Amino acid sequence: MQGQIIQFAGSLLAILALAWVARALRLGPQKKLLDESAAHFHANQTVDGFEPVECAVDSNGDGAILRDSDDRILLLRPHGAHFAGRLVTPAMTAQAQRGLLVIETNERQFGEVTMQLDNAQYWADAINAVNTAHDT
Repeated sequence: MQGQIIQFAGSLLAILALAWVARALRLGPQKKLLDESAAHFHANQTVDGFEPVECAVDSNGDGAILRDSDDRILLLRPHGAHFAGRLVTPAMTAQAQRGLLVIETNERQFGEVTMQLDNAQYWADAINAVNTAHDT
């Protein structure tokens, strides 16, 4: 019986230690973008000096797409408790399907991005125009 109590106490201490480590590393639930101002903030954190003039936030808060005055387009997506961002490159392609914007980034680490947007076709055309502008 005493061995079981020691084993239980040891397991409880290990669980508490792991919870502390997760909190110290700021691990936790996936972050959500609540509005455009949050997307603007994270865009500037991701790409220094990126000042959006146009923005669309995923209806679930699972990402955003933004454009600045230099016509650069930035993709934001959750990455654990933070956000990761990529500027759209000519290697990326996009398509709109029933209100979903599906972006193939051709980056293994960033992967495919899917967002639920009211104006998905507009953003798909904007991303594909970066590819077209590069070809001309």
